[in-house]
Amino acid sequence: MGDARPPPLLLDPEPHVLLVEDDGEMRHLTARLLRENGFTVSAARDGREMRELLAGHAAPVDLLLLDIMLPGISGIDLLREVRAERPHLPVVMLTARGEETDRVLGLELGADDYVAKPFGRRELVARLRAVLRRAGRAAAETPQDAAPEQPPGRLLRFGGWTLDLGSRDLVSPDGALVELSGAEHDLLLAFLTHPQRVLGRDQLLEIGRRRAGDAFDRTVDVQVSRLRRKIEPGAEAPPLIRTVRGAGYILTVPVERA
Repeated sequence: MGDARPPPLLLDPEPHVLLVEDDGEMRHLTARLLRENGFTVSAARDGREMRELLAGHAAPVDLLLLDIMLPGISGIDLLREVRAERPHLPVVMLTARGEETDRVLGLELGADDYVAKPFGRRELVARLRAVLRRAGRAAAETPQDAAPEQPPGRLLRFGGWTLDLGSRDLVSPDGALVELSGAEHDLLLAFLTHPQRVLGRDQLLEIGRRRAGDAFDRTVDVQVSRLRRKIEPGAEAPPLIRTVRGAGYILTVPVERA
């Protein structure tokens, strides 16, 4: 009788995941699971080893799988470092089940997703695949050679802001470039493609390419809060994204495509 196990979930080419986990057994088992499912894996025990591997040029890292509870420098502090130096590197946090405060803080600091321990094998692989797909789509939209003029329809303008759909650059009304994480870009794009329309949490999770059943209740609220801090004009002006009590959120300004 043939092997009844489901085939491994493969990605082509093999993405390189840097796993940062201090527990030796957990590090070994997680690395083996990922390799069996089509990932190239490098493993680090702490922040020092993580920095060394990130600095290496032989095998660029496609995704960072980072445990929050680490000796010395915590995963939260390492996330701050990574976001400052590599704002577009996808990061998935490993957290203890029930530690909602850590998950919220991680998302606020720019993590793309989280996985609670103990996690299911297929759940971990599926979450990493989803984050990598989002990052891959964003990279595919970026042109290799910048054209001297913007193609028509590539720019979305709202409230004085401009989002370039090709480069993913967000430019403020005063001309400053504002960095967006992958999750923030997806959320903003959801609002820009549905302007002046109330979007519920479930809709935002779906549009943002997350499965509603995989996210905890405050995921959307945290992501919206992070996005607001980057694009809101301040207390003296009406908000660009308004909360609709009991319904969700709405982008209050019209959007023009140029």
